[in-house]
Amino acid sequence: MKFDIPDTMKAVVLEAYDKLNIVEMPVPKPGPGEVLCRIKAVAICGSDPKMIHGGYAFTNWPPYYPFVMGHEWAGQVVAVGEGVDEFKAGDRVAGEAHHGCGHCENCKRGHYTVCLNYGRDGHDGGLDTGHRHYGFYWEGANAEYNVYKTGSLCKIPDNVSYDVASMCDTAGVAMHGVELAGVTPGGTCVVFGPGPIGLCAMQECKALGAGRVIMIGRGAKLEKAKELGADICIDFEKEDPVKRVLELTGGIGADEVMECSGANDSPYKACQMARKTGKIALIANYHDPADLKIPMNTVVFNELKLLGAKANPDVSKKVLNFFSTGAINGEALISHRFPLEEYEKAVDIFEHKKEGSIKVVINP
Repeated sequence: MKFDIPDTMKAVVLEAYDKLNIVEMPVPKPGPGEVLCRIKAVAICGSDPKMIHGGYAFTNWPPYYPFVMGHEWAGQVVAVGEGVDEFKAGDRVAGEAHHGCGHCENCKRGHYTVCLNYGRDGHDGGLDTGHRHYGFYWEGANAEYNVYKTGSLCKIPDNVSYDVASMCDTAGVAMHGVELAGVTPGGTCVVFGPGPIGLCAMQECKALGAGRVIMIGRGAKLEKAKELGADICIDFEKEDPVKRVLELTGGIGADEVMECSGANDSPYKACQMARKTGKIALIANYHDPADLKIPMNTVVFNELKLLGAKANPDVSKKVLNFFSTGAINGEALISHRFPLEEYEKAVDIFEHKKEGSIKVVINP
């Protein structure tokens, strides 16, 4: 299959904090081990508005201006670079934000989202020792085309749409945390936060054999959790979630707790409601981490395991399969769709939770 590839493309660029613009720029060309993809769908992530407003200045994101953001995406391979034989033009693919160097000890153990060469993009001794963090430290998907390393791509099942596949990252972040904590077959899992990641984590826990999944949240998103299969929903504005979980478990507590809310008091509550030897996965970023409190004596005396989960290593095929089988209802998570030209409106609706937004998708 051969595609007619234009010389230029439209892209949304961040020119300075709080300054976005749509520009015409050259279509990149794939190098060795890379493919050029036509971007079909980009899902907006909670980190995107934060980056736009300068909330990641301490991380050097973005590393320069103008910069193309966007890291949750799906598209079609339209050209391949030298040495690429695992993908061909016409393949439908979903992408990951991280591509590790492949040579450090963390990468060799499969932990490429915490690659020891993060931030390096040079070449040493003929080997690419850099770590590409697409949309953060490397050009992203808010454009009509982009080039990717083949290691950051996964083929999409035929019955999964590009829009749903663009949430491979969202579902993958949830899946990584769920896998780190594990799911006790027939046991009780608690999920804090019925946002996109929490709703994915809830469905994944059920698919992996949890006897019941309890969702803690409020408002319309808590109702969405009930619609998508949460066994019990606790509105934290109406009752004490710790007290209620302990009541539901006969005072023993939950086997696993997936903290997806990012609320500063949620890790503390998670520790209070976990059973002895229970596991707590922290699958969120916190706005004021210095103010976080953890009941350390509870952690010690109850032998709790606190697990930090970063991004989505080695889970893309699993979550795409969950989308394909319906174990994760991806379509139900998409509340809005916009063309690239309306990116700022889309971010505003997502960031400020307007119009019942859950997941907002851009179609370049």
